Amino acid sequence: MMGQVCLELKNIEITFLDQLVLDIPQLAVHQFDRIGIVGKNGAGKSTLLKLMAGQVTPDKGHVNRFVDFAYFEQLSKPGDSETDYEWLGKFAVPQTEMEHLSGGEQTRMKLAQLFSTYHEGLLLDEPTTHLDAAGIQLFIEELTYYVGALVLVSHDRYVLDKLVTKIWEVEDGQVTEYTGNYSDYVAQKELKRKQQQEQHDKYVKEKTRLLKAAEEKMRKAEKITQANNHMSKKETKAKANKMFMTKSKDTSQKAVQRAAKAIEQRVEQLEAVEAPEKEQILYFPQPTALKLHNPFPIMADRLTLKAGKKTLLKEASFQFPLGNTIAITGKNGSGKTTLLRHIIQQGEGMIISPKAVIGSYEQMGYHFEKDESVLAFMKERSDYEESKIRAVLHAMNFTGNDIRKNVRDLSGGEAIRLVLCQLFLGRYNVLVLDEPTNFLDVFCMEALERFIKGYEGTVLLVSHDRMFIDRVADRIYVIEQQQLRLLT
Repeated sequence: MMGQVCLELKNIEITFLDQLVLDIPQLAVHQFDRIGIVGKNGAGKSTLLKLMAGQVTPDKGHVNRFVDFAYFEQLSKPGDSETDYEWLGKFAVPQTEMEHLSGGEQTRMKLAQLFSTYHEGLLLDEPTTHLDAAGIQLFIEELTYYVGALVLVSHDRYVLDKLVTKIWEVEDGQVTEYTGNYSDYVAQKELKRKQQQEQHDKYVKEKTRLLKAAEEKMRKAEKITQANNHMSKKETKAKANKMFMTKSKDTSQKAVQRAAKAIEQRVEQLEAVEAPEKEQILYFPQPTALKLHNPFPIMADRLTLKAGKKTLLKEASFQFPLGNTIAITGKNGSGKTTLLRHIIQQGEGMIISPKAVIGSYEQMGYHFEKDESVLAFMKERSDYEESKIRAVLHAMNFTGNDIRKNVRDLSGGEAIRLVLCQLFLGRYNVLVLDEPTNFLDVFCMEALERFIKGYEGTVLLVSHDRMFIDRVADRIYVIEQQQLRLLT
């Protein structure tokens, strides 16, 4: 069921600093479409959404909107629009001044505003960033029953799986459409990759066969030349006088060489098939000096944790096992970030192995002290070989000349990716990561999953991304009722 066209893009071109950002001959959103937009950071996902919302004007082409679309912008503050009290209640938005709202509460406020008025189309840019599991679930439930055209940019694969029936992949300025949800899209990409690998193997096999045949012909021609050179004058005369010789040896040799050249031309005419890019398995072995032997490097004994007057944990005791990836979940404001900070600071009630060297990633802006390239920054802070450093940076989408960039010129997203690379390649044996996936695209999230799986140390993380936790965590804890409870 597609319904009428709600929005149409025709012959679109958008350039930025002489680089083509989007090149779309034709694309349409229909009445009942549920579209998820995916692509690497900087590929143009948000630009595409802004174009559809009328916030960006194309250099060439036309955008035709036939219905009223609401636009949810990821980084904007909540507006002054009328908000239904029922929605404020549903999203548990505190009745307080705007400046006192946390990131998650601001997102809840913006969603309450969005749902207070019905629109025939919704253009949503990362609407679940900062939302806890309960907020994400409420968002999914509301949009499951939404009647209208839904276009969603999201890095939350669980949300995409639940809500969309079509994927638009933005890559190199082009938009490719896939039918199904995110998992279907991944399966189709994997099938494409396998087919490309099969075609590549077939191409290599045929090329090898032809080159071998050409080589044999050339060897044959070589032998004829040698035979001619070694023949005595008497033999040559005798041979030449034979009536049945229709061709001289020289002619015969040229014919073999021609055949070899013909085969070589066939090799050149073969359609080259590139091998698909291989997903590198990355391991981060611990140097002997950093190896921990305590079976529980992080423990708490009757820990009480407060934020102002609010008690977050009351006499909580726990033990985190060595070498495990431990995920901590819980509602917005339950104390997850406060607990991580308390562990990093080795606060009261914590028992931390004296040999623990903690590297931490926190939700904040990163400021680099001095001018240096991405590669130089990494080499100074890591004992791994340069080839390993380059492979890790490449997995986090630092490609081509990116590694020569000055760290001070990096965007917020690039800085986050660099800090994550530095943690896994750095001189640590315990990593503490607070919402590390918040501003990563799905491809970098998958790279981070590979990093965690290949890391020999202990990882402690907070995340609201269900699929990410399910894929990396050995143990999942939840903070509720002032206790830290083991779920799995």
